[in-house]
Amino acid sequence: MSHSTILNNPAIAELPIQKIKSGSLLETNDTVAVEEPLEIRLLYGPAGKRIEQGISVTMRTPGHDGELAIGFLFTEGIISDASAILSIGQEEPPAADISRGQPPNSIRIALREGVSLDLGRLQRHFYTSSSCGVCGKSSIDSLRTVCPAPAATGEAAPLDASFILSLPPLLREGQGVFDSTGGLHASALFDRKGNLLSLREDIGRHNALDKVIGHALQQTWLPLSNNILLLSGRACFELIQKAAMAGIKIIAAVGPPSSLAVQLAEEQGMTLVGFLRQERFNIYSGAHRIRI
Repeated sequence: MSHSTILNNPAIAELPIQKIKSGSLLETNDTVAVEEPLEIRLLYGPAGKRIEQGISVTMRTPGHDGELAIGFLFTEGIISDASAILSIGQEEPPAADISRGQPPNSIRIALREGVSLDLGRLQRHFYTSSSCGVCGKSSIDSLRTVCPAPAATGEAAPLDASFILSLPPLLREGQGVFDSTGGLHASALFDRKGNLLSLREDIGRHNALDKVIGHALQQTWLPLSNNILLLSGRACFELIQKAAMAGIKIIAAVGPPSSLAVQLAEEQGMTLVGFLRQERFNIYSGAHRIRI
């Protein structure tokens, strides 16, 4: 079944469907979230001996692919900051794909000469499904070793519970593609005044967060220790790991956390909130950062 992107938005496709309602059949169209593979390729090494290598294929919703790629490189521990990046280039798809509105599905990140890499880490994560980034990992232990040790920094004043409760409506207002399709996850970054700094949507929850962290890297905002991360769904282990890499100390999720997510949040000294909806939430770790 072919599809076409609509309103010049590569994240949304229009498909012909058969709708059954009250026993009647209607031929119509529906809008759905686009899911396409993105190959992340890395160019590295000294002049004259540059190596290009594919390091990951992720199923993502097109849009903000550069942010996704560098966010992935950072949260995987492949680069330590944005200064390691020389250029970001997205390859054009074949002409036939362009005519059908297909997005580019390969992106090349060129690193500066002299950037050292853990080549073993490049082999650890080649394929990532849109539903679960951990599935491509060789082991949970290898994920855990990527996380930095908790930084011993001064703590800001606790946030009021009312502040935490005010965030979901702000996230929901910014979910434009979700409004059209009902099928995307979102990650949002707020400052301590409730200003929305960054919001990204994707069919993969880990991709949405990589896009937010990639944006923050490009803006030189890291570490994000004074910001609040809000997740539109559940809080899984990998999302906590990625947030820890970025220095985030407060994570709130509309859905529930997993047991491993809670364990990692405790290890990293993070505050983890779950079931943030309908004027209530649960605190699973780091309750000292929220004032009731």
